[in-house]
Amino acid sequence: MRKNKKTSDIKGSNIETRESEDLVTGNMASHCKAEEIMANLVIGTSGYSYKEWIGSVYPEGTNQKDFLKLYAREFHGVELNFSYYRQLEARTIAKMLEIVPQGFLFTIKAYKGLTHEISDNPHTEAVQFKQGVLPMLETSSLGAVLLQFPYRFHYTLENRRYLQKLCSEFEAVPLAIEFRNREWLKESVYDTLRKLDIALACLDEPDLPNLIRPSDVVTAHFSYVRFHGRNKENWWTGDNRMRYDYLYSDQELVDWIPRIRSLAGRVHTLFVFFNNHWKGQAVLNARRMGELLA
Repeated sequence: MRKNKKTSDIKGSNIETRESEDLVTGNMASHCKAEEIMANLVIGTSGYSYKEWIGSVYPEGTNQKDFLKLYAREFHGVELNFSYYRQLEARTIAKMLEIVPQGFLFTIKAYKGLTHEISDNPHTEAVQFKQGVLPMLETSSLGAVLLQFPYRFHYTLENRRYLQKLCSEFEAVPLAIEFRNREWLKESVYDTLRKLDIALACLDEPDLPNLIRPSDVVTAHFSYVRFHGRNKENWWTGDNRMRYDYLYSDQELVDWIPRIRSLAGRVHTLFVFFNNHWKGQAVLNARRMGELLA
């Protein structure tokens, strides 16, 4: 009987050992998977140069010229949005590259003359824009140019022809396209973007009629996610401060994790940017998303 008990103890011990090994192996696998996801994931904010971030993000008394240096100590990429309001100058971009560490990536929102105040022929504006981002192209610091179209940019023959012209102007530039109108969510559009290796931006924004709903559609070698907040009340009536005045809860971020993992597993690089910039909320959410994923 004692012998059997010892045998039983040994068997039990082996089971416990195997269970422990399985647990460790499982944890290692999960950890390795998390490392893989984080390796090709660039989390940051849409813009970095906000004076209202002084005190909450940047220390009191910080000079505006030091914002990018401080930002780049924490994040590995940023979406520039001042480029929407004016054409970029190559010398400005070159100075920015001197501030950030090697490997830091920029994505750049396209000038409004290309996406919001459009003409029949985007060639002149596109040439000027590309000249401005040339230093980033030459140093492989440009993650993507974001073509963000307004809600009023409907799925029409005229707009499809314009989009074709515009994309042809950026053949040598990594492109991401953000549609705000759900009319564009068609398999034919996805297929065209895949042929051109242009990323469809996946969005988080208010659940309002005809706006884009969250997805994990991949159409290029990289993918692009933008968090705009879910401020329904001010989306159509507020200014850029009020529209994006929103702080995501942990649960709202957690709900996105399967989608982000799915995207990260299918692309070379995944950009995740928070545009809820008012009062530094984008920074809080970007930090927290990194923690939750890691």
